[in-house]
Amino acid sequence: MTENSDWRASLEPRIADEIGHIVDQWRDKRGTDITVIPAANGGIDHMYSEGEILVREEHLPRVLQVLGQPGREDLERDQPGRVRRVIAGYVLLTLAEPYETVAAALDLIDQQLGRHIATPNHLLTVAPGQNGSCPATEPEQVYAGIEPFPSVSPDGGRGVLVYLADTGLLRDAGQHYWLAGVRVGDEAEDLDPKTPMAGSPPVIPPYAGHGTFVAGVLRSVAPDTDIIVTNAFAVAGSELESDLVARLETALGLGVDIFHLTIACASRHDLPLLAFGEWLRRLRESKGTICVAAAGNSSSRRPSWPAAFGDVIAVGALGSDWRGRASFTNFGPWVDVYAPGRDLVNAFATGEYKCYVRPYAGTEREFYGMAKWSGTSFATPIVSGLIAVRMSRTGENAREAAAALLAEARSQAIPGTGPVLLPSRGD
Repeated sequence: MTENSDWRASLEPRIADEIGHIVDQWRDKRGTDITVIPAANGGIDHMYSEGEILVREEHLPRVLQVLGQPGREDLERDQPGRVRRVIAGYVLLTLAEPYETVAAALDLIDQQLGRHIATPNHLLTVAPGQNGSCPATEPEQVYAGIEPFPSVSPDGGRGVLVYLADTGLLRDAGQHYWLAGVRVGDEAEDLDPKTPMAGSPPVIPPYAGHGTFVAGVLRSVAPDTDIIVTNAFAVAGSELESDLVARLETALGLGVDIFHLTIACASRHDLPLLAFGEWLRRLRESKGTICVAAAGNSSSRRPSWPAAFGDVIAVGALGSDWRGRASFTNFGPWVDVYAPGRDLVNAFATGEYKCYVRPYAGTEREFYGMAKWSGTSFATPIVSGLIAVRMSRTGENAREAAAALLAEARSQAIPGTGPVLLPSRGD
């Protein structure tokens, strides 16, 4: 597997459209070059920020030596900013001559020091994929005034706090009664999009409304749950591992019960995300707190991170009949449970949306505050909602409630699919 400067030609057209948009947005909004490593099957193997690597801090002196760089003390004195703390025990190193590219640096480090001492600064996104993307579809039109599907439960989830890392919360989300009281972490940073949509009708940019839709599904299952929605994936629905981990570390002090992540990526050599693994170790110190993550929509057995970590609850998607896996969902022994994820209906933006992914590229769709959407991103809040409902009903903490529900899911597993949880089974 090698870097391909003409990576678009190596991808399936639909994936090329999606990834091209992400790469262009990162260059335009952050000035960051994202390197795309194509897979042999016309999809994406992994993506990362070019020119920087994550390093285990204990090995940093040897890494600098291997790369022909000054020692850490000299580097921090003479070239401040090239070494940046991400989380305890892990730093981000900006590369320089003679090994300026991630591929060249990591190949050398792997050869001389071994794998997983340093890794790329992977790009996680709500649109990853080998053969598909997440969301599995672009948002689809529905009739004005349509009710959510699954429908809103009468109660459940009181006293439970969910931290939802996503694309933020739409400014008019409160017009939907089941989203009343859902809040953002930071009024200046976490509204979606950051600047109000312009035009008549307003133009809805790609990924806008994703976080609101996810929060709406969770609130439909557990309407009394307290939810903090953050705009963690503000650039084309994506974020770098280093920045996401720093954000999540700060959130550890909020007293969260459930960390809910609707983002994923494949990694170099399928190795676990380096800095994220340390954040999970710290999460274990928060008694009873759990992390729930979307399995991703690559139609693949290949592990997708962070869902593939052993102590993260990985959620795959059922198809529209709720009896088999959705065609887009990831699967395999690392996926813990499947929930409905095809053709869900919930809160969305109001305005005009222009599709940018084939075969519908250029098609205009009109939305009136609701949409139909598919993806493991939307199966995941069903599971988080069910955990919240059980917590409020039994008094169990999130870890205990999740363990009980996963046992129930295994007891009602569908042959050929796996463990299953349905919103109608909440209590």
